[in-house]
Formats: sequence, C-alpha cells, structure tokens
Amino acid sequence: MQKFFLLSAAALGFLGVAIGAFGAHAFRKTLEATGRLETFETAVKYQFYHCFALLAVGILLFQISNRTMVYAGYSFIAGTLVFSGSLYLLCYTQITKWGAVTPFGGLLLLAGWLLLFIAVWQGLK
Repeated sequence: MQKFFLLSAAALGFLGVAIGAFGAHAFRKTLEATGRLETFETAVKYQFYHCFALLAVGILLFQISNRTMVYAGYSFIAGTLVFSGSLYLLCYTQITKWGAVTPFGGLLLLAGWLLLFIAVWQGLK
C-alpha cells in the first residue's frame, strides 16, 4: 500500500503542476472570461494539499500499518478526484451541475482527515 499511495501522491503532484500551468497560461483567458479563475485555482490548491496528505499517509504506513490509515489514503485519492475533478470539469465545460458533485469530494476529503486522525491515535503509543 505504501508504494501505491506514494506513487499516487507523486502523480497527483505532477498533474497539479501540469494542470495549474495549463490554467495559468493556455486556459487563463477563458477562465477569466467565464469568471472561473478562482474556481480553477481552488481545484489546483486542494489537489496539492491532498497530494501532500497522501504522501504523509504513504510515509506513515511504514510506522502505522492499520486499515484505518489505508482507508484514509483511499479517501484522499477519491476525494481529490471528485472534488478537484468536478471543479476542473465545471471550468472546462461550463456545466454548472458539476458544482453539485464537489461537496461529495469535500466529504471524502474530510473523511480522509478524520481517518488519518483515528489511525494515528490508534497506531502511536
């Protein structure tokens, strides 16, 4: 699991840089014209925050190996994909219904943080 979470964190970080650069350069005028620049920046920020959270999970799994930590990692991955992904789709397609999906990603991210808290609480003596 450690390897999967560490590789996923690296992939999310790489994609965060690539998508952020795309938004800052090639897609910026469209984002500004549609008023979605802030939304796009939020998606990139949250992707980066949770890339680092997932990196922490991967590293912590060497010390705290329990199911709760694994669930935290999966929650961070799913939450990032749903939260940031729905915002990227909203910005790209201008279909506002994608905004209704975003809170589910937020709940998954919150679950990841709660599970991480529980895993550390249970795992470190």
